[in-house]
Amino acid sequence: MAFLFYFHSMNSICLNGKIVSADEPVLMVDNRSYRYGDGLFETMKVVNRKIVLESYHFDRFFSSLALMRFKIPALVTAKRLQKQVLLLCERNKCEALARVRLSVFRGNGGIFESLDDFQYSIECWPLGESINQLNENGLVIDIFPDARKSCDQFSNLKSANYLPYTMAARYAKENKLNECLVLNVHERIADATIANIFIVKGGDIITPPPGEGCVKGVMRRYLIEKVKAEEKEISESDLREADEVFLTNAISGIRWVKSFRNKNYSNLQAKKIYQGFIQTIFS
Repeated sequence: MAFLFYFHSMNSICLNGKIVSADEPVLMVDNRSYRYGDGLFETMKVVNRKIVLESYHFDRFFSSLALMRFKIPALVTAKRLQKQVLLLCERNKCEALARVRLSVFRGNGGIFESLDDFQYSIECWPLGESINQLNENGLVIDIFPDARKSCDQFSNLKSANYLPYTMAARYAKENKLNECLVLNVHERIADATIANIFIVKGGDIITPPPGEGCVKGVMRRYLIEKVKAEEKEISESDLREADEVFLTNAISGIRWVKSFRNKNYSNLQAKKIYQGFIQTIFS
């Protein structure tokens, strides 16, 4: 008997360019993304019928597909995907403010089968207005002790193989934390479960370079360009010596960290960055 998987989180989804009910079966049990993590995803934010940092998202998306050796059909273009994203948001009545997930997978089959079956899905969910504001209460964070990210070119992808992050998120919840940082194989900070990390130290704004194993976040890229952040290794001792720590992703923009263990932080730079570079693109 073949097993089928469903999407239950919204009214409709887009599957391979067609709008279908989220109650319809869409994935087989031998789906390669489900079985082996042979897929990737892109998380985007839609505000007033526009994808925030759209060009950054599709640049990363198609670069990631090339790295994973996907054969992309001629009809799958950034312009076509953008239209499908906005159409789905309209269908699900969340085009004013939405979170979107674009997922790609290489069909069904065994790990040694050389498949070029390009398939994709688009999902969307409405967001509350508070997501566009800088968090009033700072985050409480710690380091996840049980996993280490590799530092190769695949570590920078938002791949379907997300185990270190899911376990770090579970650890955060069990320990009443708002977020958890993930270390790389060199015992340095790579990133967080759903965000990139920046620290402010002596007037410098620092974030780990891609070679440290972090996901290449689009908000990370945007802020590096805008605030001239330095890409540099970050150790646990750097966290203790930092004046500020903040996390970034495409949905929340920037979230300031209040404390790491017994170290407390201010949020002066985080406020300036939010007001100067993020508030405008979220409105």
